[in-house]
Amino acid sequence: MNTTAHADTPKITIAEFEQLLDSHHPFAGVLEIDILEIGAGKSILRLPERRSHQRLGGMIAGPMLMGLADLALYAAIVGGTGNRDAVTASLSMNFLRKTPPGGVLAHATILKTGRMAAGEVLLVPEAGGAPVAQAISTWALPRNA
Repeated sequence: MNTTAHADTPKITIAEFEQLLDSHHPFAGVLEIDILEIGAGKSILRLPERRSHQRLGGMIAGPMLMGLADLALYAAIVGGTGNRDAVTASLSMNFLRKTPPGGVLAHATILKTGRMAAGEVLLVPEAGGAPVAQAISTWALPRNA
């Protein structure tokens, strides 16, 4: 058996993750985020351009970007560990520049797992260009009851 291939297989599909959000995290629907990819410890999510996501001046509001980053890390953790009970322990957000018009992509990567998980998210304009924000986060991984 090839354990490397098995280790690279995500522990949840996009459809299963969307169902998990609907049943256990309905607040996630407020952001209208698209789940584009879930891998073993990685994910790519998209915050679409919506007037409801913007603040004065047309830029995307910080809380929307934080929600996107948090959800992207959750997807990466569930994809990598299968632990659906994971909870955010800390989230540090660095806002780097104003978001240009259009959607924002969140590229999440889990850097370490154990009793806790640590990861980062880079938020980039969907149309391309320099990152608009970076998040660093740790997560508690409760043992399944």
